[in-house]
Amino acid sequence: MIRINLLKPEKKEIREEPLGIAPEIKEKRKAPVASLLILLAIVAVAVLYFLQDKAIKTETELLNTAQAEKQKLQYVLSALEKLEAQKNTLERKINLINLLKSRQEIAVRTMDELSKNIPGWVWLTESSYNAQEITIKGRALSNNLIADYVYNLENSPLLSNVKIVSITQRTTQTDSIYLEFSLTALYDLPAIMESSAEAKQGEQQ
Repeated sequence: MIRINLLKPEKKEIREEPLGIAPEIKEKRKAPVASLLILLAIVAVAVLYFLQDKAIKTETELLNTAQAEKQKLQYVLSALEKLEAQKNTLERKINLINLLKSRQEIAVRTMDELSKNIPGWVWLTESSYNAQEITIKGRALSNNLIADYVYNLENSPLLSNVKIVSITQRTTQTDSIYLEFSLTALYDLPAIMESSAEAKQGEQQ
């Protein structure tokens, strides 16, 4: 008996592989490339981390060195400030001593000048000086004696501008009458200082 197949024969699909590399091979090749890229990225990150860590350590060492130097310099600056303060203190003391010496010399010279020009029956009770002005207080038996004293002081090489401030009549318990007077005068500071300098030079020679 003969059978006839009226159905169309099925066509077998035949996939033609393109010439070249097969997909399996391509996938196999892609995998090592990706791994290599990942490895290179890891290496790059590791290198960067190493360099960054090294840079941080270097900066830390520099910072520690700078802080140590700063501490040393701070100690030196503190010592210099103390020395400068001591120097200023010594200079102030020396200036004060020199000022006191100059005033002492002025006081001695002016007191000598005031006392050696006193006429008879004139007594000094007080004398003081401020800047270049001398204040003189005393007692006398008459106005003529006070006038003589003023005249003598005006002729002094160390004194000038002698002025009478006041003259007051007083009476003692025994009914004796005397005059209480007050004078002012200026002393010539440059002349005194020059004579002092010359005296010091003479002592050094």
